[in-house]
Amino acid sequence: MTIFQQFRKLLTTFALILVLTTTVACSAGVQAKQPPNALPYSQEYARLERGSTSAGQSFGDWVVQTGQGLVKDAYVRDNNKLGVVITPQVRPNEVRSLAKSLAQGFHKNFPNQDLTVLMYAPDKKLILTANYDVQTNQIEYK
Repeated sequence: MTIFQQFRKLLTTFALILVLTTTVACSAGVQAKQPPNALPYSQEYARLERGSTSAGQSFGDWVVQTGQGLVKDAYVRDNNKLGVVITPQVRPNEVRSLAKSLAQGFHKNFPNQDLTVLMYAPDKKLILTANYDVQTNQIEYK
């Protein structure tokens, strides 16, 4: 091999190393762009958890928004189960009446089916279950 070939080979190797290191270093700072209306991952996750259907999602959002400080979180599953986490402002003697109101509103939005309202304390322990029977139009509490 001539000196010119060795020099060319060495120069090509250094150029390749330089290109690879600068490409990797520069691309590390690039982040994937999100659409302008995209929510951060944690908020998007919370939004999906509020309901297993779009109707359930809407009703869960409505419950939290209109809860006026009484409802910390809510979720709807299969359009017949409503779970509600209450705030500490709800007194123990008010839980049953709140469950009744929620069951009635739930029935208006999801008619012609038996419904279950699960009431959870602020620490997310189940404290009351209200079962709405569509045939008798009665609520049974457990």
